[in-house]
Amino acid sequence: MRKLLVLLPFLFGALLMSLPTPADAAPRLVIETSKGRIVIAMMPEIAPKHVARITELAEEGFYDGVVFHRVIPGFMAQTGDPTGTGRGGSGKGKLPAEFSNIPFERGVVGMARTRDPNSADSQFFIMTARAPHLNGQYTVWGRVIEGMEVVDALAPGEPPAQPDRMIRVRVEAGDD
Repeated sequence: MRKLLVLLPFLFGALLMSLPTPADAAPRLVIETSKGRIVIAMMPEIAPKHVARITELAEEGFYDGVVFHRVIPGFMAQTGDPTGTGRGGSGKGKLPAEFSNIPFERGVVGMARTRDPNSADSQFFIMTARAPHLNGQYTVWGRVIEGMEVVDALAPGEPPAQPDRMIRVRVEAGDD
């Protein structure tokens, strides 16, 4: 019994460390766009390789000036291609899928890919509505916690005639 009492605090601490990070403590991707600010709580506990790639690219300035090249009202807004065509990437290689049971609902952020599940690179999309057909098929790495009205206001099109841009993208620690 005494050994159990000694181990209990350690077991409780291990349990707490294994729980998902609350949105207010999660690292954030802050996107200043031509229409306003979007803040995404990233989910490194769900998609560590994807969050690491997004963080690396943001810190390098890769996303600064990149357009939203595919905006489908009532579905999603896609960005992250430096060519603006939907065919470009970072050149850093493809990422293995990190699928989860998080449903694709309004505000969820996922990685774009080709038909190959292990082909995500730099492009991502922000959901403006539910899309259950995407569940378990694409990697979820974040959720918008501020600025969904900005996402809703992005110029529509595939590509838009006058696309909106990510002017500056940076990563902030949570609880800021």
